[in-house]
Amino acid sequence: MTENNKLETILIVEDDRSVRDGLVLNLKLQGYRVLSANDGDEAMRMAFDAHPDLIILDIMLPGFSGLDILSELRSRNRIVPVLVLSAREKIEQKVEALELGADDYVTKPFELRELLARVDALLRRHRRFEKNDAPIVFGEVSIDPLHRKVTLGDAPVELSAKEFDLLLLLARTPGRPFDRESILNAVWGYDFDGTTRTVDNFVVSLRQKIERNPAKPKHIVTVRQIGYKLEP
Repeated sequence: MTENNKLETILIVEDDRSVRDGLVLNLKLQGYRVLSANDGDEAMRMAFDAHPDLIILDIMLPGFSGLDILSELRSRNRIVPVLVLSAREKIEQKVEALELGADDYVTKPFELRELLARVDALLRRHRRFEKNDAPIVFGEVSIDPLHRKVTLGDAPVELSAKEFDLLLLLARTPGRPFDRESILNAVWGYDFDGTTRTVDNFVVSLRQKIERNPAKPKHIVTVRQIGYKLEP
């Protein structure tokens, strides 16, 4: 439960009844309001109609897949945290989910205490972001954290979920240098198996989208021997 006594709602999307029932029971014991769905069609409806504060999402589902649901949420700029819970262990599958906008990824079988701790951490982070949702403007760029939208001049800028998270991280503390490892941990999570080269690739992509001259960036600048910072 949050500091303002709001009962937070968690939607569990899981077709394995024993896993689903166990999660429902334990999350209720933690003080959350819990909803559940056992197929992708029901989950897609509930994800939008029930306005959950967090979604625990399996990938392999009857009907819509978990990735379908995740993609639809992010394409409609829904900022609800999503924790993917899946038996799929290959790094390519994990990266795909994270790049679509998942906030965390846990493989089955899982330790209940760890999963509950991750749920709590995601909700705490989401509360902080909700309190700090004023628009950020620098140069011709405007960021709307609440609706996860970016414009350059009057034109909308299409960013992936991780591109947006990276830009917002830099923009919230303009002038502060971030090393690549810190960016990787903040945007992709501590257990992400990628390399710091991932950060460089995303910076290149961001510059191409928000800089008038990506070859000579004015805003997302390289800090020699450290990483990157945003110059407003």
